[in-house]
Amino acid sequence: MAKLAFLGLGVMGYPMAGHLQAAGHDVTVYNRTAAKAEAWAKQHGGSHAATPAEAAKGAEFVMACVGNDDDLRSVVLGEDGALAGMTPGAIFVDHTTVSAIVTKELADAAAERDIGWVDAPVSGGQAGAENGQLAIMCGGEEPDFAKAEPVIAAYAKAAVHFGPVGSGQLVKMINQVCIAGAIQSVSEGLFMAMQAGLDAKKVAKLVSQGAAGSWQLANRHETMVDNHFEHGFAVNWMRKDLGIALAQAREMGVSLPVTAMVDQFYAEVQQLGGGRWDTSSLIQRFRHMTGQDI
Repeated sequence: MAKLAFLGLGVMGYPMAGHLQAAGHDVTVYNRTAAKAEAWAKQHGGSHAATPAEAAKGAEFVMACVGNDDDLRSVVLGEDGALAGMTPGAIFVDHTTVSAIVTKELADAAAERDIGWVDAPVSGGQAGAENGQLAIMCGGEEPDFAKAEPVIAAYAKAAVHFGPVGSGQLVKMINQVCIAGAIQSVSEGLFMAMQAGLDAKKVAKLVSQGAAGSWQLANRHETMVDNHFEHGFAVNWMRKDLGIALAQAREMGVSLPVTAMVDQFYAEVQQLGGGRWDTSSLIQRFRHMTGQDI
């Protein structure tokens, strides 16, 4: 079993760190809001620290799952950052969805201290984190991934190495691009069914068994029809992720017209007050456009 640190105890990080402790690892957590770190330690029996550097002291692996590029920099760099507390040979595993730019920047900073870096963004949402069933897309040196893989298995359904540092973030961008288009299509189909006077839930259950099937249709159709979105992955975070993907695509000279369109649709949902609604709330645009209650 390994000595670990986990930085960031949001809806994803809190249960992920819990799975590590339950697997028998010695886990010290850090969270910007100290009360949450204290609550985690009380619940799971691990330790908590006042700074990322303190949490990372002596750790073989340091995991992070924070909000965005700046949040990641804040827990990695500086005299209180994780790198200041880590020792040569240790490995930093970043589960945050961030840009390829900041990934390379921080991986280079880690390499200067002989610390490995694995970018390992996740897919599966809050339910996947709570159930230990996340899909994890990884980049970094192969030996670093090989060392980290048995540890992250505590909360992974699958973890795949795709190449050098930054590869995991690129795959996560692709993941979010695919999700955005799928949710828009499901929204259009369900709203059309409702407008036609059909039982939209019944329609979804049937078509999800055929070629139109998708995770979004199978797992979100009931709450979309019921107008319930106080769960899941927030629109605000999806727009952050799509912004990263669109910026990367521009740099690569790749056109993502559907993704750009759906990103603007999400901006409309934000204007409706749905920044914290689940991403499946795209269907609310149709309700709003037709004057139906939201």
